[in-house]
Amino acid sequence: MNRRKTRQINVGGVKIGGGAPIVVQSMTNTDTRDIEATVSQIKKLADAGCEIVRVAVLNRDAAGVLNKIKERISIPLVADIHFDYRLALKAIDKGVDGLRINPGNIGDRWKVEEVVRAVKERGIPIRIGVNSGSLKKEILKEYGHTPEALVKSAEEEIRILEDMDFREIKVSLKSSDVLTTVSAYRLFSKRFDYPLHIGISEAGPIIPGTVKSAIGLGILLYGGIGDTIRVSLTDDPVEEVRVAYEILKALGLREHGVNIISCPTCGRCEIDIIGLTKEVERRLQGKTKPIDVAVMGCIVNGPGEAKAADIGIAGGKGLGILFRKGEVVKKVREKDLADILVKEVEDLCDSQNS
Repeated sequence: MNRRKTRQINVGGVKIGGGAPIVVQSMTNTDTRDIEATVSQIKKLADAGCEIVRVAVLNRDAAGVLNKIKERISIPLVADIHFDYRLALKAIDKGVDGLRINPGNIGDRWKVEEVVRAVKERGIPIRIGVNSGSLKKEILKEYGHTPEALVKSAEEEIRILEDMDFREIKVSLKSSDVLTTVSAYRLFSKRFDYPLHIGISEAGPIIPGTVKSAIGLGILLYGGIGDTIRVSLTDDPVEEVRVAYEILKALGLREHGVNIISCPTCGRCEIDIIGLTKEVERRLQGKTKPIDVAVMGCIVNGPGEAKAADIGIAGGKGLGILFRKGEVVKKVREKDLADILVKEVEDLCDSQNS
């Protein structure tokens, strides 16, 4: 698919836009002032494949510990700030790699100028984050809750920064409504070439949130729109990263981690395919190599899918046939299938590392 050409910015060494790989982001849900909890969660996110992490900066105490968090993590750190320009200045001083701040909500022009002067000196980009839940009353009065309202809001924020000769910008235009979000990003893309951070805002719990995100982000990405993504879920942030990669993998845009191919249950299945698949998925979550693993439960599609995968099993009555790179290896008893399958994947990972 042809990706939309955008400017390129740099967030702590991670390139965004300009044809760079689509970057996966998430946000901590810890109290940022709790250094141990925040660092622990960021490390789990990084292990899952998160490439940029954002933290909420609600007050000066939170801003004051950002350097202590940053020195203990391996991925770029972005400070999420609203209303108080002094928090932005402190976050910059503490060495963050990026800001999420809307110039229009931090007050007088001189305050914005101070922030812009500081980010220019440090080479720090700014994300303008427009959300349908926090639009100005004037814009809502004129446009209502529409894609045009989101784009108009982003345009106003962009002009403030451009008037100060600052263009190291990325933009998001999020709504909890999937089609409003899609339309807003499409409309914006016709007018501007700034890199886009895409997501469905307040998408919900893991199942509805995953569905909304997959539909909305899938439509945008397939249309070439999107340079970095966050899947917003009311769940563990690690799940956001997992879902983000699954969306990107399904579209052929990124390779990351084991790709499990498993059949739905039906009356032909003669092994516990649900239990087996869940156990294999759980035990392979930490693997980052792009390996296709087939867990199949009957003789109709099973052998074909298992043959096509890097590692696969096709189940029968109380046993399964193990395939490696399309070749039959051996028959395995049902109770041993998970152990054998996981061991095969681990061995393949080790061989790719050597």
